Amino acid sequence: MRESATVAKNKFGNLIDNAMTEPVFIEKKGRPVVVVLSVLEYQRLIDMEDRYWGERALNAVKEGFLSEGESQKWLEGKFRAETPVE
Repeated sequence: MRESATVAKNKFGNLIDNAMTEPVFIEKKGRPVVVVLSVLEYQRLIDMEDRYWGERALNAVKEGFLSEGESQKWLEGKFRAETPVE
């Protein structure tokens, strides 16, 4: 559902009711600027993000970490690659 910011302001109660069943996109000057979600949908997204980063952490543990020296060498390489030569 899409609403203008003016309609959202003037009919905030309706916006909340609608957001309980589907995300409501709020537009300002014809372009979307925010989305109103139910708490349940927001929590579902946070849980999904937590699972994603948890899986990434487990994979990092399985693959091994870089030592402090290896990390420093990697960062210096990135810095050199992104620094223009004068």
